[in-house]
Amino acid sequence: MTPADPTDASAPRLSRAARRRNQIVAVIALVAVWVLLWGTFSWANVIGGLAVAAVLLAVFPLPPVTFAGRIHPVATLRFWLRFLRDLMVASVQIAWLALRPGHVPRSAIIAVRLRVNTDLNLTLTAEALSLVPGSLILEADRTTGTLFIHVINVDSLDEVEQFRRGVLELEARIIAAIGSEDEQRRVRDGADRDSTDLEEATA
Repeated sequence: MTPADPTDASAPRLSRAARRRNQIVAVIALVAVWVLLWGTFSWANVIGGLAVAAVLLAVFPLPPVTFAGRIHPVATLRFWLRFLRDLMVASVQIAWLALRPGHVPRSAIIAVRLRVNTDLNLTLTAEALSLVPGSLILEADRTTGTLFIHVINVDSLDEVEQFRRGVLELEARIIAAIGSEDEQRRVRDGADRDSTDLEEATA
């Protein structure tokens, strides 16, 4: 995946206010990831995350990323509560796999095409998946909006499909939290199509 060149003349031009807003969003996201990776919320970790974010944004400037939606507080709270729950459940499951005697877990690489193909949605969904133990992003295709994910402890096609639905549900929670009305409509339309396809397959 080759990021867009921020100096490219064909890249979308953003206003100064939009660039400042995107930088603030990027800093908040990077600090949140830094604190989650350390596993402890403290002022030292927050300050360290701010320093790392500043260096990353200075050395590796991000391509223009438009934010067409707005933050929905209730949906954002729901996302974080569900994310923390998934984080704890996955940690317990991975710990049990490590301690379980005589069991060799199988793994799979699963391709999931997101319904909202934007850099922001692709990045947030990939980051959320990578932070949950048991899944790791191998590649992200910006052209098609597809994530290629390595998943541990997958033993059947039903479990593959269950994980794929879980990724799409995660995307839906992210879009519900920060997406625009058009993005939320695309998620709903995609969910309706998936439901129809599933009914036809089981008929």
